[in-house]
Amino acid sequence: MNYLGIDTKTLKPVAKKLNKLLASYHIYYQNLRSFHWHVKGRSFFDLHNLFEDFYNDAKVKIDDIAERILTLGHKPDGSLRTYLNNSKIKESKDLLKDDDMARQVLENKSELIKIMREVIKSASDVNDEGTVDMISGMLSSMEKETWLLHSWYKRRQVGFAKPKK
Repeated sequence: MNYLGIDTKTLKPVAKKLNKLLASYHIYYQNLRSFHWHVKGRSFFDLHNLFEDFYNDAKVKIDDIAERILTLGHKPDGSLRTYLNNSKIKESKDLLKDDDMARQVLENKSELIKIMREVIKSASDVNDEGTVDMISGMLSSMEKETWLLHSWYKRRQVGFAKPKK
């Protein structure tokens, strides 16, 4: 039964891009978990809580992406080896400094944004509005999170101005 009104074969490139997003989201998620566990220093409270918020959000997004692939009549990848091989995001090194963790999260988010745009393009090409809608919402949220973290990170890099005497 073709309940979507789009041929499953036509949706194969969309499912492939979604699987790339799924793999990348898994590695992003694991990087966040590690950062949450290992963050130290003067930004501990900021980043510890932020990383937890980000990985909780990622966990939901991972499930949404996998279920969308199933909805399209395809199989979501499920092995860690496949995720590591297909992810555009690399595993982070252990025990980075807090600013390096924030920079790494920014880089990971930037990569996810690129992949989301690829998914949207692929889904648009085959009139898969359901995927476009789902990923567009994720993209908008990710862009805002990235802007907020980037603003925090830039402030840390510049430092606070010393008061004039």
